[in-house]
Amino acid sequence: MKKKHHHKKKPGFFKKWSAKLHLWFGLSIGFLIFIISITGALYVFKDEIENFTRKEYIYHNEQNIESKKVIPIRELEKLVDQQTKEKFPIHWVNVPIDRKMSYQFYWYEHQPDQWNYFDEFPIYKLAYVNPYSGKVLQVYDEKNGFFAIVKSIHWSFLLKQEWGTYVVGIPVIIFLIMLITGIVLWWPKNKAARKQRFKFQWKDTTQWKRKNYDLHNILGFYSSIFALILTITGLFYAFFVVQAMIYVIFSGGETAYPDFSKITTKAPIEMRTDKTLDKISNKVIELYPDAYAFSLDLGHPHIDDHEHPNFEVYVKHLSYSYHKSSSLIFDENSGELLHRHDPKDKNFGEKVVGANYDIHVGAILGLPTKIIAFIVSLIIASMPITGFMIWWGRRKKSTTK
Repeated sequence: MKKKHHHKKKPGFFKKWSAKLHLWFGLSIGFLIFIISITGALYVFKDEIENFTRKEYIYHNEQNIESKKVIPIRELEKLVDQQTKEKFPIHWVNVPIDRKMSYQFYWYEHQPDQWNYFDEFPIYKLAYVNPYSGKVLQVYDEKNGFFAIVKSIHWSFLLKQEWGTYVVGIPVIIFLIMLITGIVLWWPKNKAARKQRFKFQWKDTTQWKRKNYDLHNILGFYSSIFALILTITGLFYAFFVVQAMIYVIFSGGETAYPDFSKITTKAPIEMRTDKTLDKISNKVIELYPDAYAFSLDLGHPHIDDHEHPNFEVYVKHLSYSYHKSSSLIFDENSGELLHRHDPKDKNFGEKVVGANYDIHVGAILGLPTKIIAFIVSLIIASMPITGFMIWWGRRKKSTTK
């Protein structure tokens, strides 16, 4: 009797081409994905690290503040200018609701005709200021700071924002295809294969090639849904069409984003005084006593002077996250409140768009989601390495044969 030969079933057309695309794309953009992922992981705990290292300046430690008054904003601005002597005007101030915290004055200029990050931003500095004495506690050069550079590498490979985001965005689109083809390749063909795809079954005799293969496949599978979320929320910043699609889908088909640009200053310029900003500030504190902070533009001309249709104040409700926010429009001459847009007024599409940054950096639910984002970013960074080692091992094997 002749023995029956069991021929190994050849992979289908879809799986075969998924394997080819996964390999070609992996070899061509693997290094870029590693850079994007590792910088993303480094950036995740930016706020926690800065809150710890800057604690003595974030809190001004002024005594008996209950009996003291905050210096008016325009006077504070002059005092900061006198102490820092920067050649550029202060752009905006962050005002905390907690009276124990320092005001944050920002210098920020954008020069769009430059080709790289360092020339594109002539200045990006932050001064922590005691609002009761006007003393500058510390100035940080944010532009040349560790996290700003890490963010720029992640965002545009230190290239000009206008097209640097595409240089990052295109590899990320390719990575999205790799995620899909990776799941196709991972999908087990039978019960026996399924056991190996869900958990590590290493013994003392398991070779490193097998371990490397499992790291790529098993970690890749478990991180894939989170990697997909990080990828799509990252593409949000590179391509406007992704922003538009997210808004349309989650708003239930709305195609027009709310536009409040018609609500503008009506009062004559003569009504504007040095106290107008304080009037606005006091109103915001009155309306949102439980918020975290809000920002006020100081109204000076800047290098890339773009249109400001109205005077908008951004209110951040949570210390760890940006997704819960309000925007208020004031008459910048009289200080009168013209419009208020709170979280309860936003449709679901607006809320999702507003939460995109927090989802991307893992800040949406605070520390637990940040830890997930950090681990997933590290796993994504490991994928090109373990994938390359799988390819290299097979290549060596076929060469030996």
